[in-house]
Amino acid sequence: MKTYSGSRTIDGIAVSVDGQPLDERYDIQRFTNSGFEWTYEGDSPRQLALALLADHLGDDAQALQLSDKFMKEKISDLDNDWALNGDEIDSILNEMASA
Repeated sequence: MKTYSGSRTIDGIAVSVDGQPLDERYDIQRFTNSGFEWTYEGDSPRQLALALLADHLGDDAQALQLSDKFMKEKISDLDNDWALNGDEIDSILNEMASA
């Protein structure tokens, strides 16, 4: 199971999947030119939501469709340093689907 993590470092923001940098997935949709962000609602957090979902789901269209709601439900509430695994993402998606 993959583990996604993000942290704010002296060198800026770092987001990874299993220790490797997570692709911003600008090829699907570019919401921002500023890269990833979290802890609030906006374009950079939505870019993170899209990238996480695209990697996790393996379905670019579904990731794009769910990215705004996932950003509002989870990404905007992440701490400065965070980690999510695939089961946690699935649980959030299931809660979103039943809401």
